[in-house]
Amino acid sequence: MDEKLHIGTLCVQAGYHPGKGESRQIPIIQSTTFKYDTSDQMGRLFDLEDSGYFYTRLQNPTNDTVAARIAALEGGVAAMLTSSGQAANFFACVNICEAGGHIVAAGNIYGGTFNLLGTSLKKLGIDVTFIDQTAPEEEIRAAFRPETKLLFGETISNPGVEVLDIEKFAGIAHDHGVPLIVDNTFATPIHCRPFEWGADIVTHSTTKYMDGHGVAVGGAIVDSGNFDWDAHADKFPGLTTPDPSYHGLTYTKKFGKLAYITKATSQLMRDFGSIQSPQNAFYLGLGLQTLHVRLERHTQNALKVAEFLNIHPAVAWVRYPDLPGDPENERAKKYLPDGSCGVLAFALKGGREVDNRFMDSLKLVTIETHVADCYTCILHPASHTHRQLTDEQLREAGIAPDLMRLSVGLEDPRDIIADLERSINEALK
Repeated sequence: MDEKLHIGTLCVQAGYHPGKGESRQIPIIQSTTFKYDTSDQMGRLFDLEDSGYFYTRLQNPTNDTVAARIAALEGGVAAMLTSSGQAANFFACVNICEAGGHIVAAGNIYGGTFNLLGTSLKKLGIDVTFIDQTAPEEEIRAAFRPETKLLFGETISNPGVEVLDIEKFAGIAHDHGVPLIVDNTFATPIHCRPFEWGADIVTHSTTKYMDGHGVAVGGAIVDSGNFDWDAHADKFPGLTTPDPSYHGLTYTKKFGKLAYITKATSQLMRDFGSIQSPQNAFYLGLGLQTLHVRLERHTQNALKVAEFLNIHPAVAWVRYPDLPGDPENERAKKYLPDGSCGVLAFALKGGREVDNRFMDSLKLVTIETHVADCYTCILHPASHTHRQLTDEQLREAGIAPDLMRLSVGLEDPRDIIADLERSINEALK
């Protein structure tokens, strides 16, 4: 039923269809364990011979219901919730890339993901090559090696709000026999469904627009079910050869299109345990019900703010994909025809000192490390999240030293603009 419904209806109802007398809202199954009548029943669960619940670290009914809703929104075959967006990206990569493997990734991705791939995974023996996502195809193709296992990018980059050419990236990845993984956090499936452009796996920090209220940290991985792991069996032995920890079971043979998510759940979640709590999954489910409504308003507000900043004489530059004339506008028209998101980047004339005076003068807009919830908030990466980097290193990471990331919330846009205008005037005194 879910696949035939429009996306707004999927936000509200996908994944959960209560019967007579059952809870209208998704129930919170706040239990670590589940009861069975016989030893054989429990044993079959541990052998992956039966489906069911036995320990929340692996699966929980609340989590699975919300994951099913996200899978329906993205048009995937299955999804798994994680404790954070970072955990989602970690699991998505190491599910198919082990020590000795190699990743090609866009260099302008979120700083936490950049560090995950470029620092932490390197300590685990996984190498990474960062590329300019706007580079010519031949330059991107040159980054691939025989041991490359995946290509990674973000639909809309954080914080530079650059739009990924998903179709181009998918073609390059598939020509090298690897999947394209796309972090779709900012666009959400409301504004972009990467699977429709050839992506194979999608990740989310559900902490952002999907939750929408800044109350629950979480992540999600969604599999399209389209990548043929067996066609490239030598590259992905974890999926295509027997798993000794499950009596020699081979995931692709046993689970078909569900192989990738089944392995991530039964192997990685079993061993690393980064599960999202059922309570947080419940909050996420509530957030998803209004995602389509909220994202439309976020986008409308952000465009009004971007238009204001774009003509202000004290503003050095503005980057917002929906803004006519923006370098990303043509790609946004292709991949984000209904709008991008509520996040934009800009800078004031005068550099870092003026930026900081401006932020300190804000009253309605708050300085936060968070982004993409109902409150309007701002961050200056060079002074906050990336303050350990030099200006040269910032530019190498695709972040201008004077860049401020503004996440436009759900307040009346007239009040947001008034606060920005007053604070700009204060900063220039």
